[in-house]
Amino acid sequence: MFQQNRACWGRSALRVAAVTAMIAVGAAREAGSEPVSGPTPEVVLKGHTADLASAAFSPDGAKVVTAGSDKTARIWDVQTGATLAVLTGHGEAVRSARFSPDGQRVVTASRDGTAKIWDVSTGKALQTLAGHKGMLEHATFSPDGALVVTASRDKTAMVWDAKDGAGVAKLEGHKSPVMYATFSPDGKRIVTASSDKTARIWDAASGKPQATLAGHKRMVLKATFSPDGTKIVTAGSDESARIWNAETGALIAALTGHERGVRDADLSPDGTRVITGSSDRTARIWDAQSGALLLTLPGHGRPITDVAFSPYGKRVVSGAHDKHARIWDAETGELLLNIANGSEVQTSEFSPDGKRLLTAAFDGIARIWNVDKPAMVENK
Repeated sequence: MFQQNRACWGRSALRVAAVTAMIAVGAAREAGSEPVSGPTPEVVLKGHTADLASAAFSPDGAKVVTAGSDKTARIWDVQTGATLAVLTGHGEAVRSARFSPDGQRVVTASRDGTAKIWDVSTGKALQTLAGHKGMLEHATFSPDGALVVTASRDKTAMVWDAKDGAGVAKLEGHKSPVMYATFSPDGKRIVTASSDKTARIWDAASGKPQATLAGHKRMVLKATFSPDGTKIVTAGSDESARIWNAETGALIAALTGHERGVRDADLSPDGTRVITGSSDRTARIWDAQSGALLLTLPGHGRPITDVAFSPYGKRVVSGAHDKHARIWDAETGELLLNIANGSEVQTSEFSPDGKRLLTAAFDGIARIWNVDKPAMVENK
């Protein structure tokens, strides 16, 4: 009798476990956390001792640079995952790190109020860009690598000579912290995004203002040019993104429909579409000329932090605080791959050839994923 009861209990336990598993799978599907397939990272870049703010590929795709709250940036080999250099010298968290167009240098922006330019081959600091009176949020090179622009919480952006570190221009006019700054594709203009609810266009050489992009009702978190330099897209915490004429500053279209703030926005390589990522847990693809909504990409369980088109515009990626990155067909909205990242995704980026995906996470680890799958191969 005891053996019979034990067998019954065993079968009951199995049934309970099976039902529990089915409920868990259903919940995962409902939350959008069930992978389409179960990829594992091709390379794990582990060495930082605090969360990552960003990660980026080098222009040739052979290296990665990561920026961490442990006050360092690191350069890695993509093939082996080996640490090539640890960039030490900042006194506070490093908020961004980007390669120069030729891949020979890196610029970092830190909450210590400085940016630094580093030699990739040696890991040594070449220049310290000091002059801001507040924390830096972002820094990047001009397309020709001759200049650097920095965005600061002191309400200004600054342009620097990347060779000798001399200040070239101070971009003054914002009334609140500058959250982001970047160059136009031809390097002649700069766009800045500020928590004062505006973005602004500046002459890169003189620092003179050219246009103010006003219309957002809350802070603007990001502003960037289209690849051909004719448009600018802005992402706002007022639940909208906006597309602007980059020459005149005139509004082309307001992208409305998100239910919470838009955290990120990116233009397709051909400039015809925009992808937005929102705290409402959806990404959306829009027509860049009319502002019409083309696709809604649902399924993330927590706010989306980062979105981007692939190099040829056939796919998009959304990274979120639900610890997943999702790759979608940019034409149909089909979910191609759901990557379980293991930690909250801070940034995600395709490699220059589109064959890999790089994620930077809150656990201090960057991961490289092979996304060169047969069903996902892109043709130029």
